[in-house]
Amino acid sequence: MTFGRALVWVLVLVVAGCAAASPVPDLASGAPVLRPEVLAELPHDPTAFTQGFELADGGLYEGTGLAGRSQLRELDPVSGAVRRSVPLPGRLFGEGITVVGDRIWQLTWRDDVVLEWDRTTFTLLRELPLADEGWGLCHDGSRLVRSDGTDMLHFQDPTTFAETGSIAVTLDGRPVTELNELECADGQVWANVWQTDRIVRIDPATGRVTAVVDAAGLLDAGRRAHADVLNGIAAVGNGEFLLTGKLWPATFRVRFVPR
Repeated sequence: MTFGRALVWVLVLVVAGCAAASPVPDLASGAPVLRPEVLAELPHDPTAFTQGFELADGGLYEGTGLAGRSQLRELDPVSGAVRRSVPLPGRLFGEGITVVGDRIWQLTWRDDVVLEWDRTTFTLLRELPLADEGWGLCHDGSRLVRSDGTDMLHFQDPTTFAETGSIAVTLDGRPVTELNELECADGQVWANVWQTDRIVRIDPATGRVTAVVDAAGLLDAGRRAHADVLNGIAAVGNGEFLLTGKLWPATFRVRFVPR
């Protein structure tokens, strides 16, 4: 998601005080707390406002944001070099992406459309209507899972993008909001929590958060000063993931271990 909601979020906290929803997952909750064990550090384009991040068949696909600057990209997963890229039409503000066979779906933030690309040619095939905000997107093998910045996960048909259901995400019975970039892996949904260094693991059958990842400290203070928030998680396999963020100069290959 983008920076425009930050002021709104602060005002909500001031007005609401101790509200029921918790955009920052509590590390003292009943869910296990994990941390990323860094296995390798890889380059990442520090000009990329990362919104979607996914590995597929040897390619690392990235969707970037900002109006008039949004792109769909394929990266070399080792060097981080851009193999190819295409701009989004007009001033569309790109959001999450996911690969489905020979297609790539890409959300837009508040432009009320979702884009379907040909994965081989990076040709835009369709623009379909999207009724609410687009944040994160992943494919669990049979359906798409989408976040919209609230505590809800929406399930979409991978061919038509029609919504087929939804579920509320909770931690210790409390809603977890600001769910952003998503990754589907091993039957679970991993979600970056916007404006935090936390990632939550969600059981999509119940909406319950089953683990919280504390990813603070991945970037040292010097590099963090010129970067934006953690946002980008791509499953590698064998319990390993790639993590990056908006305007981050690095991508980290990690394994989640007990804190």
